Amino acid sequence: MSENTSHPLVPKNIEQLNRYIAGKTIAEVKEAYNPAKIAKLASNENRLGCSPKVESAILEAFKEIQDYPDPIARKLRAAIAQKNGVKESEVILTSGSESLLSMLCRTFFLNKQNAITANATFVGFFVQAGVRGIHLKKIPLTDDYRFDVKAMVNAIDDQTKMIYLANPNNPTGTYINKKEYEWLLEQVPEHILIVADEAYYEFAESVEDYPKALEYDNDNVIVLRTFSKAYGLAGFRVGYGIAKEEIINNLLKTKLTFEPTTLAQAAALAAYKDDEFLNKSIKVVNDGKERLYRFFDEHNVSYKKSISNSVMMILPTEEEAISFTQKMLELGVILRRINAFGLPACVRITIGIEEEMDHFEECFKKVMTNS
Repeated sequence: MSENTSHPLVPKNIEQLNRYIAGKTIAEVKEAYNPAKIAKLASNENRLGCSPKVESAILEAFKEIQDYPDPIARKLRAAIAQKNGVKESEVILTSGSESLLSMLCRTFFLNKQNAITANATFVGFFVQAGVRGIHLKKIPLTDDYRFDVKAMVNAIDDQTKMIYLANPNNPTGTYINKKEYEWLLEQVPEHILIVADEAYYEFAESVEDYPKALEYDNDNVIVLRTFSKAYGLAGFRVGYGIAKEEIINNLLKTKLTFEPTTLAQAAALAAYKDDEFLNKSIKVVNDGKERLYRFFDEHNVSYKKSISNSVMMILPTEEEAISFTQKMLELGVILRRINAFGLPACVRITIGIEEEMDHFEECFKKVMTNS
């Protein structure tokens, strides 16, 4: 059978797409290097784990595992609506906020329409837009690694359908402040959807000039949040969006019917009600960041202060970033080199528990001494 080049099996936009490469797992590192200790500081997970209330909740939910999940996660939806002061009909639950990004891309775009974002932000959005063949206008970060809000607004044209804002941004930990966000809201036309991805909201909400998107009453904004970070449920994949009913109702048309799973819904509901564990997690991150800042200052390491649960280390060259992360990996410290995010000379370090940060510091000193 001859190859028909005019009708390829795989569309061009998929062939040219770079898939998302996740951070190394503990099992992979054990198999490859078998270090004495491992600190997994690559994927911005909650290194404390999750609320102790989750286990009993999923064991109870397991009794219903033969039935399909509640398609709109009524109990969890109600809890989220109550805590955030919105209507239940303004909340949607999905299998992680990345699933919601996929839904947004397949729900709101027509041919030739574009989206605007930063050139160094969450790679998952790049992937989901690429799957749909959406043209992305990637605006360079400012010199201090922040979203250039004015340049993003200036990039709007008559084909712009969406602006994606990760706030705080991943992987930099920097953020758009209230003044910038309020100005952007005034400038963006109402027919353009603003996606405020607040995956790290729980770590950022106490920052004085951090704009909580839900406090602004805009019909064209959807707020994305997740249970994968502060709540420690990355393995269950639960995310949610909050927006006006028109947006939510249309997303429900393109949502996979039975997501999240029954066990995921039960886990998220239990975690969401445990403020004690959440506050403990936030304290571990805040204390860990201050410790890491002091350590970097003592060793003359460049970095960016962060309002998320990670810190971005800045090395002089991409080659040094490659060498540093590989040597740390061999010693059992899993870090995230963020070349895929558009920052090849930078390394993202998740804040871990005390033992993990001890291991990081010990291995850092070994690597730097032998460099």
